[in-house]
Parts: sequence; C-alpha cells; structure tokens
Amino acid sequence: MTRILIPSGALGLGFDREALARGVANKPDLIAIDGGSTDSGPSYLGRGVSKYSRTSTKLEWGELIEARAAAGVPLVIGTAGTCGAGSAVDWLVEITEEILAEKGMSAKIAVLKSDQSAKAIADALGRGKIAPLSPAPDISAEMLETCTNIVALAGAEQINAALETGADIVIAGRTTDTAIIAALPLARGDHAGGAWHGAKIGECGALCATNPQSGVLQIDFDATGFTVTPLADGAHATPHTVSAHMLYENSDPFVLYEPGGHLDVTGARYHALNDTRVRVEGSAWVPGDYTVKLEGARIAGYQTIVMALVRNARYVDNIDAWCDDIIAKCSAKVQDRLGIGPDDYLLELRRIGQDATFGPLETRTGDPNEIGVIGIVTAPDQALANEIGKLLNPYLLHHPLTREEEQPTFAFPFSPAEVDRGALYEFTLNHVMRLDDPMAAFSLETREIAHA
Repeated sequence: MTRILIPSGALGLGFDREALARGVANKPDLIAIDGGSTDSGPSYLGRGVSKYSRTSTKLEWGELIEARAAAGVPLVIGTAGTCGAGSAVDWLVEITEEILAEKGMSAKIAVLKSDQSAKAIADALGRGKIAPLSPAPDISAEMLETCTNIVALAGAEQINAALETGADIVIAGRTTDTAIIAALPLARGDHAGGAWHGAKIGECGALCATNPQSGVLQIDFDATGFTVTPLADGAHATPHTVSAHMLYENSDPFVLYEPGGHLDVTGARYHALNDTRVRVEGSAWVPGDYTVKLEGARIAGYQTIVMALVRNARYVDNIDAWCDDIIAKCSAKVQDRLGIGPDDYLLELRRIGQDATFGPLETRTGDPNEIGVIGIVTAPDQALANEIGKLLNPYLLHHPLTREEEQPTFAFPFSPAEVDRGALYEFTLNHVMRLDDPMAAFSLETREIAHA
C-alpha cells in the first residue's frame, strides 16, 4: 500500500493545519502538492512567473517542509511557480533555500525542469514527432521562435526519476496535475488504473469532498484500487463527490490522457466505506505511445486600459448606443490623427457590472444605477496603445449621447486615466510530442543544502 498526503489543490491557496497534522500522524509515504496550472491565462507562462504571493508561498511551503521532516518522507511539488517554467522553478528553489537556512534544516533537493527550446521543438516538428490536439493553432519554426517560454508536461516517469535520487524535496517544472500523486504508487507496483484514477481524484485536494476549502486529502493506493479520505473536520467524501471529479477540467468523464497511455474509468465502481471514506476499484490503465503535452506562450501585443463610471440614468439606459458611438468616433480620430486603421489595433468598450462607485452603500436595486465602462486598447507596442488610450480618454469623460444636449462629465476612478497593462500574451501550442526516452525532454539535477 502507498499513502499519499495532499495538503491542498495548489501551493498558495492555504490548507487546514489541524487536518495536515492528522495526515502527518497517519504516516504517509509522500506529500504531494500542485504549484499551479494554466487556469489564469497565458501571461504567467509567457513571463515565467508565479501568480501567487511570495509571502503566502513561503509561509505554506515552510510548513510543508516541516511536515515533510516530521513524517520523514519526500515532499513533491509539480508545476512550480504556477506555470512551471524554469524561472518559476528557480524562484521556488530560492524560497526553499531561504526556508532551510532560516529553520536551520538540511535537505537534498531534486530540481526537475520542463523547459523546451524553440529549436528543439522545431526539430521535433520537422521529424514528425509533434501532433496537434483539437483545436490546435498552426505552428512553424518561425512561430516557435516568438515564444517566450515553452514547457512540456512531465509524467510519472520523470517524477520517479527525481524520487530515485533520494531527494527529500522534489521541485518540478510543468507536470500533469496527476503525475506527482500517481508516480510513487506506480513505482511500488500498485494498481496502475487505481494510481492514475486516484491521482485524478486527488489533484485538487479536498475539492472531491463536501468541504473543498479544507484542502487536505489522504489517498491510499493498493493492488486493486484506492481509498479517498478527507482529513478536515466536517469534510466527507461520497461516491458522488468522488466520481464527479472526473468531470473537472476533462473533456471526457471516462477517459483521461497521460504520458504513456490513458486512464479508462468506465468500469470503476465507487463504494462508501462510511460517511467519510470512499473506496474505488475497476479503473483501467491502457498503455500507448509516450507523448507529452506542450504549452507555449508569446507576446500578442500591448495594452492600455481606460475606465469610466457612468451613473446618469439616461446614459445607463442607453449605454450600448453610447459605447458604439464612442468606438466609431474614436476610431475615426485614430485614423485621422495617427493614420492607422482598425486592422492595426483593437479598441473595445466593455460594460463591467454595476454599483462600482458606492459598493455596499448603494440603496437602489433592480435596474442598474451605474455601469462601469472599460476601454481596452491592444496595439503592436505600448506607446501606440497608450496614444490611442489618450485619444479615447476625452470620449469616456465627456461624450454626449446627442449633439443637442449639454456636455456630460463622467467619473474616472484613477488619475492618470490611462493604465498601461504592458505585454499581452497568448497561448501558442496545443500539441503533443512523442518521446523515445521519457527523460529526453527534461533535465534533472540535485543539490544538498546543509544547515543542521
């Protein structure tokens, strides 16, 4: 049997400390936590940074390092720093070394990186090693060179290679959400279908239970399946909550693709052992070609935003016509003053809800009292985006619905009104790469940190 303790769905989200202590007392074989995903868009991968607070990350990671030491087992994180790019991995390694120094602790750290060079991916593309997933953009060697970061999603094989170094702490770049949980049970010969299925159920911690915010989950893997146990007070796993998690971020509720094959849960059966624990058997692992998913991001332009708050009832009632007229008039001015047409930039006005000025002090209900209008300018460079934002500014401040009425004035919540957002990123890859050797696209190194 292999026992995996999962403190949370992602490092930085928090976890129930009492439940974590219960998990440590239950003598796990490994503590696994995810570092992030693509949920928050391409900017984090494009820039190679974490979306989570460094303060929160350091606090929680420090507690998990102490829990690892108390349990005497490895601590593994996948997709370090939200995006799993090399710079985000280095960021967490730096935090880890700070924690160990401050606590006077020693540890062996394995660092697994998932970064891919544009040249290597272009070469694989030329050799027919890259296949698209639907929907996939067209790619070329030239497009790949525009990517600021490309990563491959590691699987169980790469995680196990890191564990085989004898590391106390494994800090991995981009991985599948399941790999960090499934790896050790697979290495120990537990049921392969159960290992991957249980890892899928546990990838987000207690999200598969009735108290999802508690975070802490224990999964026991064995020769025929797995058992799910949420550890927080008031958290209960049921056949419904457990089986439903196969629907989470998955296009098929019965099939999940991973490096080296796919999981099929068509024959899985879920049994409540009591009002808290669920037993699952009957999942099947179907071996296949060894492929890893690729993710990439690149700069798609630069943005400036301008926001106005509209409270006049007549303007609120006619907000669509007002916005359409501003778009038309501002676009004409951009053409006249800057000599560029709408194909060279993008100007949007989005209506963003109500009650933005008074918030909880607002007394009127029903029809909106106000509409927030945000102008979004996307252009090839920041200077042009800002210039168009400045041309948009007077319209959002003073534009009347008709030529006959007095000039209105609307509210800017910020000064200056134009806020430069910087680079806008887009995802560029939805492809898989076939590997003859699972480690061929990944790098692994270890370092000893001695402070004791």
